[in-house]
Amino acid sequence: MHDIRQIRENPAAFDAAMARRGLSSLSEEILALDAARREKIAAAEDALATRNKASKEVGAAKARGDEEEFERLRALVAEKKAEIATLEEEAKAEDAKLRDLLMGLPNAPADDIPDGDDEDDNVEIRRWGTPREFSFKPKEHYEIKAVQDGMDFETAAKLSGSRFVVLSGAVARLHRALGQFMIDTHIDQHGLTETNTPVLVRTEMMEGTGQLPKFGEDSYQTTNGWWLIPTAEVTLTNIVNNTTISESYLPRRYVAQTQCFRSEAGSAGRDTAGMLRQHQFEKVEMVSITRPEDSEAEHKRMTECAQNILEALGLPYRTVVLCTGDLGFGMKRTHDMEVWLPGQDQYREVSSVSLAGDFQARRMNARYKPAEGGKPEFVHTLNGSGLAIGRTLIAVLENGQEEDGSVTLPACLHAYLGGKTRITAEGQLV
Repeated sequence: MHDIRQIRENPAAFDAAMARRGLSSLSEEILALDAARREKIAAAEDALATRNKASKEVGAAKARGDEEEFERLRALVAEKKAEIATLEEEAKAEDAKLRDLLMGLPNAPADDIPDGDDEDDNVEIRRWGTPREFSFKPKEHYEIKAVQDGMDFETAAKLSGSRFVVLSGAVARLHRALGQFMIDTHIDQHGLTETNTPVLVRTEMMEGTGQLPKFGEDSYQTTNGWWLIPTAEVTLTNIVNNTTISESYLPRRYVAQTQCFRSEAGSAGRDTAGMLRQHQFEKVEMVSITRPEDSEAEHKRMTECAQNILEALGLPYRTVVLCTGDLGFGMKRTHDMEVWLPGQDQYREVSSVSLAGDFQARRMNARYKPAEGGKPEFVHTLNGSGLAIGRTLIAVLENGQEEDGSVTLPACLHAYLGGKTRITAEGQLV
């Protein structure tokens, strides 16, 4: 959420930032609501001062026997009490309008983020690895012979509908091994704290990280009001919801592997084949909570954490900076890691690492106490996939496929697979 004081101080800069997001000038509407709210609050404070003064004088008028003055003052006290209640209710209504408006506005992009309309305008900043040259036409993951018995979309459709999958045998074990490898690497090499969180959250938690109120259709809500998390960003970031922590507590670096749930609203017809775009999937999520002055460096560090996983797996990838038209609602800066999928002959997103600045912290009232004293300040929050397990599974299968239908597996996974190094064309780990 945006700082109303900054909008008051520099409305032109705010409008310019929103224009980069494709929104028309909003500062005039925002400041009009703010002015109305402040006017009601000031009037209520004046009425309260008048009431308090009259209340003190009532007793004195009674004591000296001035019945007329006593009745006038008593009537004034009652009048101001009613006026204060009305003004406070009106101020509350104006405040709710202002909050609703601000809650629906996206974060301001960082100054150096490229302008653009969509993903075609993203800017590549790194490329690692050389895509393998195949002596045969590589298949998509679900077409590989070694995979076909272990990736069952028909049974999943019977159980749950479209965009679900049942994994079994070697494929299920490989999926599990990938998640375990990612978690271990983040803990042992990157210094993250392993965390196990719920997948059901309250509405306030979804509001805190920006999924609500604007994007409710993208997530699932239970009949009793809980929301299924679209990513562990929601739970990990909200650990500091409505909390003031000491500076010595920062940075906090969390990692969790969870089920994630997304309705994929608006994606009808996209990536319907295979398991690239599912309603339910697993992801290893990283979240950092930092001081404002540390957040840019932390974003670079988290990007490297995601890249390290891909490099350990030997998967060619590229890193892009998202342009203003592709940037997520709550983010100032995002780096996407796109892994090479030879079956599709293109790079596809496998991780997004994002800096929200104080945008989420303001929504969830998350602050820290500076060590040298002074007023509490808002923390900065960051999140990133480290990685999406299903999409990484796709990349491992497609990049490791052989002409006979078998799959050669990355060396870093062998220990997680009982020393086994490949999946045969018959679907067996050997």
